[in-house]
Amino acid sequence: MLAPTNRGHGMSLDQTAETLQAVLAAKPGSAHAPLTGFPGVTLYKVSGKMFAILTLKRTPNVILKCDPHLAEILREQYAGVGHRSHLDRRFWISVDLDADVPLAEIERLAAHSYDLVRAKLTKKQQAELAPS
Repeated sequence: MLAPTNRGHGMSLDQTAETLQAVLAAKPGSAHAPLTGFPGVTLYKVSGKMFAILTLKRTPNVILKCDPHLAEILREQYAGVGHRSHLDRRFWISVDLDADVPLAEIERLAAHSYDLVRAKLTKKQQAELAPS
């Protein structure tokens, strides 16, 4: 069970996590699997390329690919946006699920992450996916 509420949008963290899991899994070609050796951590990929890491333990958060300029703006705008991984901080952001980032913004950032990764796929890989 996660903490009771999310300050950014008033939903429980369980509801926020369920919504985000559904959003990430619904992307065309999205595949997800637990990260081996890290309970509560799920990787989301499209055509084998990672676009999100969802963590539901300790500090629930999602790590997303992001345009570098937008990443800097988001870090200044929200206390809940930062960096929390070995991934290049210029291109990846961490969004705390129990922070000041509205769920609609998290969903938009998840779509942005997916779109960035999908755009780098080969034309053949892109053609095999349904429109996003």
